[in-house]
Amino acid sequence: MNALRRTQHETRIEIMPLIDVVFLLLTFFIYAMVLMNRVDLLPIVLPQLASAESAEPTPAVTISIDANGKLFFNRQPIVLDEVLSRIEQAQRIDPDTEIYVAVDELGQTDRLPVFMNLYDRLSQEGLDIKLVSMPKPLAAQPESEPEPQ
Repeated sequence: MNALRRTQHETRIEIMPLIDVVFLLLTFFIYAMVLMNRVDLLPIVLPQLASAESAEPTPAVTISIDANGKLFFNRQPIVLDEVLSRIEQAQRIDPDTEIYVAVDELGQTDRLPVFMNLYDRLSQEGLDIKLVSMPKPLAAQPESEPEPQ
C-alpha cells in the first residue's frame, strides 16, 4: 500500500481581511462621531412668552494673583491701590458687574498677604467677590462597618 504524501504548505496569515475589518470599524466610528449631537446644541424653536427676558451674560471683572504674588485686572498688570478705582469704573458702566478672584495654586511665594489686603479693601467698600477654583474630586464614601452582634 502506498502512503499518501501530503505536501506541507507554509502557514500564512492573511492580512487583507484584517485591514478590511479595521477600516470598517474606523469608518463606523467616524460616521458615528459626525452624527453625534450634544443635547444643548440641538436646534429647537422656543415659544414666545410675554414675561421672557433676554439671556445676556453677567458682566464680570477678574482679579488674578499669579505665582509670584503680582496682581492682574482682566489679565492686565495692576497694583493694589488701583484695583478699587478700576472696579468702580467697571461698575459705573454696568452696576451688575461681578468680581471674580483667582489665585495661582503653584509657586513658592506666599500669596496670602496679597489676597488678604485685596479682600480687606474690597470688603470695606461692601463689594462681594467670588473665588475661582477647580472642583475637588468627590471623596470615596467609606463603607459602613458591619454592626457588632
